[in-house]
Amino acid sequence: MHGTCVPPKWRSVGLLLLASAMANLLTARTVWDGVYAEAQAARGVTAFGQSCAGCHALAAEGKAPLVGDPFWKSFAQKTVGDLLDFVSANMPNGNPRSLSESTYRDIVALMLKSNGFPAGNTELRSDNIAAVQIVQKDGRTELPSNALARVVGCLARSGADWVVTRATTPERAEQAPGGDATRPLGNRTIPLKFVVTRLDSLAGSRVAVSGLLIGANGIDGINVTTVNRVAEKCP
Repeated sequence: MHGTCVPPKWRSVGLLLLASAMANLLTARTVWDGVYAEAQAARGVTAFGQSCAGCHALAAEGKAPLVGDPFWKSFAQKTVGDLLDFVSANMPNGNPRSLSESTYRDIVALMLKSNGFPAGNTELRSDNIAAVQIVQKDGRTELPSNALARVVGCLARSGADWVVTRATTPERAEQAPGGDATRPLGNRTIPLKFVVTRLDSLAGSRVAVSGLLIGANGIDGINVTTVNRVAEKCP
């Protein structure tokens, strides 16, 4: 049998693409991959007690809870780097960014442990957590009820109510990717609830809608805060 002769330059391109794909696979880490060390979370207990416990609870209930549904509401679809930035920028209450960088990392490690994410062999650092995704254990990235989210789609009437047809998957409002006028749309229809402005002039347009999700991933609609036209026609 005779093999197909592949020019050297194309062999090089293929090797580069393979290397890139392998690198992406290796760097696609999540909170379930053990991104903090047990000793780090143990140090976080003391730091949290001294600087955070007066305003927050490491439980699913209580004062400003940081565990369970409240955690997912705030941080699903984000990264551990985003979590560290948030903690550094907001804690302690009234005196943010007053702790050392290592102390903030210890507190984040404790938050991860308290939410059931496993420990690993390496302490989390600012340079190794930027892309670590906060996702459900089965890989789901859906946003929980009451998360501030954003969708793009076609504005239409459904009886007396407004809906967005061909809606994109809900994304965090503060992490909108841009390109709304041309980005691919989805196949969902999402009801718009508690609309307080007239939308008649936007009917048939492609719009971006922000608001609080009603039900996980907006299954029951969006409690609307803003509706903005991004293209005259839809799709």
